[in-house]
Amino acid sequence: MMDMITVTAKNVDEAIIQASMQLGVSSDRLQYEVVEKGSAGILGGLIGAKPAVIRAKKIETIDDKATDFLKDVFGAMGLSVDVDVKLNEEEKELEINLSGDEMGILIGKRGQTLDSLQYLVSLVVNKESEDYLRVKLDTENYRERRKETLETLAKNIAYKVKRTRRPVSLEPMNPYERRIIHSALQNDKYVFTRSEGEEPFRHVVIALKREERTERRRPRTTRRDYNKTQE
Repeated sequence: MMDMITVTAKNVDEAIIQASMQLGVSSDRLQYEVVEKGSAGILGGLIGAKPAVIRAKKIETIDDKATDFLKDVFGAMGLSVDVDVKLNEEEKELEINLSGDEMGILIGKRGQTLDSLQYLVSLVVNKESEDYLRVKLDTENYRERRKETLETLAKNIAYKVKRTRRPVSLEPMNPYERRIIHSALQNDKYVFTRSEGEEPFRHVVIALKREERTERRRPRTTRRDYNKTQE
């Protein structure tokens, strides 16, 4: 929540201008309440003149919410980080780029810290919002570099599966990274991918397509058969 400032001026219009300058916003992004309307007095203001007083704050935008939240987080961490926010209204996406001297701390192991920050910012900007806004948080082009790494990994593991004819389970990944693996191999003629396990240990398995066909042809176990196997 942004703090209100109190501004005193000759009249309300001038008070609004001064408040806008102090808060660094245009007057249409200013929310204010008039405390005293003021009066010009008589004899050119020599007698009975009263100044106008307003209390004002800038209207908080989605950009402000994201920036203020991240600044508070980085302040608590003792980090100096520049936050650049761009709202793509057409795509309903908020792009946030972070820059500074210690970005490795914010990325974390396999991007886990960056993912956590992205999730928290998404909660903040979408709170009390009618339309869901997708948040993309990045630093030092990490997302693109990680995507390229995973695509290369997917192709290398696919080659191994074709050569050994054995399925391979990858390390646990978040949903975004699992989608990269699935997408990288979706047009491969010889292997397929599937996700197994429960979060946060859900992972991708890469296997030969003949295994997928075998699973589809395998008859379902009836309840009677199931009971027999348990006996």
